[in-house]
This record gives sequence, structure tokens and C-alpha cells, in this order.
Amino acid sequence: MVARDVKKRVVAVEQSEGVGARVRRSIGRPELPNLDPFLLLDEFSVSKPAGFPNHPHRGMQTVTYMLEGAFRHEDNKGHAGTIGVGDLQWMTAGRGIVHSEMPATDGKNVGLQLWVNLAAKSKMTKPQYQELLADEVPLARSDDGLIEVNVIAGKCLGVESAVFTQTPTLYWDVKTEGATTFTEEVPEHYNAFMYVLSGTVMTGKEGVKGTHGTCVVFGPGESVSVTSAGKARFVILAGEPLNEAVVQHGPFVMNTREEIMEAFRDYSDGKF
Repeated sequence: MVARDVKKRVVAVEQSEGVGARVRRSIGRPELPNLDPFLLLDEFSVSKPAGFPNHPHRGMQTVTYMLEGAFRHEDNKGHAGTIGVGDLQWMTAGRGIVHSEMPATDGKNVGLQLWVNLAAKSKMTKPQYQELLADEVPLARSDDGLIEVNVIAGKCLGVESAVFTQTPTLYWDVKTEGATTFTEEVPEHYNAFMYVLSGTVMTGKEGVKGTHGTCVVFGPGESVSVTSAGKARFVILAGEPLNEAVVQHGPFVMNTREEIMEAFRDYSDGKF
């Protein structure tokens, strides 16, 4: 397999978001506005009373994966719950939903939120959720025991997730326990990137180094290969590009300006 080289390296910058919350944003910044089909990746760190009170979405999916603490979510259709460490919520906003995401513990609450675009034909689908507790997220291990992967979406090391992704997506949470190299196949036509959560890793022909907050966009190839010097944690994401026009205004992601204006009208009229 031809390993993918590094196309771009971006260091996530901390910024304010929601009400009093802080996020490290990698995808969604001016130097990396999106990576089709991905629209945004935030690593959030929130303590009470900060959070993300009621806000709308249309035309995309939000994927929330907890790393520390817990978050309470609730929407305007009566769906509510709490996700803790290792839990996953894959929400399809579709034609429109209003929800809130607030810290559920008194300490620090840390996680990743990914935005995945929807194809034009799916943007006005009915809102829906997929929620997996930590013990429902499949775990894959390398033969030598130095690599563990929580397979959030797609297939890795022979283990497959039960999550259905309307936009075909791979999402792997990779943990290494020593000096080792993680290599796994990724469809050639997918766009792929890595975000480092802890430790030090290297990837690409030049051995591009990544530490916490580093986002590496991979170029073309058949696989991704990441080497760790010791204990490390990183996520790898890959998705099938939609190759469609993206017109985005905050949490509304459509294909034309007219559709964005319609989203504002529908939200104002209480149709979400």
C-alpha cells in the first residue's frame, strides 16, 4: 500500500465559543476552512457555568465524542440525555433541530466535536440520533498489544463500528503504549486527516512531527501510517468527498445562498 504523505500541517488555536467555553479549532479556521466532507473539528474544554445553550443546525451532522467528564444534551423535540467518557453522539440535524450541550460535572469536561457535511439529497432529511456508550464502541488491538483503537466509525484492524454514516466516514481513536507504528488502509478517494491529543507522533516521508493540537492533512495514497515514540493518542478521520458547493452561515450548511436564507426564515418561523 502507498502510504499518504503530509499535505498540510495546522496547529489548532484556542478561541471562545458558545457561552464562556473554550475550544481548540483545527478544521474550520481560515488556513483550513474545511476538508470535504468535514466542516469543523473542535476540541472543547468546558467547566460550569459555561457551555453551549440552545442553538440551531441544518444540513449537516454533529459528532460529539467525550474524552473527560460528561455533557448533558437536550433538543426542542424532547430528546435528552448525558454522555460520559468514551460515549458517542452522532446527530443528523437534517432539515433542522435546536439543541443545547452543557457540562454535566463540576470539573473539566473535554471532548471532540466534528461537523460532517450532508449531500444535497440528504440535507432536508428528518433529524435523528445515534448514541453509543463507551462499551458499545468496538475496540481493536494490534497483535503486539501496543496499539488500541476505539473504532467510532468504519472499520479498523478488522473491527467494524455499528454506526451508520450517511456521508461515508472513518473515525478512529488510536492509543499507543510504546514505540510503534500504526498503519491502516484508507480508500484512495477519501480525504483524510489526523488530530493529536497527547504524546508525540510522526508521519509522512519527512517525518512531520505532531504534538497535542496538531492537525495533519494527508495527501493521496492507499493508507495512513503514524509512528509514536512512546505513549500517544490521536484520532484519524477520513471521509468520501461530496464535491458539492458549500454555502455555510454558522450552523446552517447548504448548497446555495437562497437555501441559507430559507433556513433563517424557517428557524425564525419555528419550523425547526
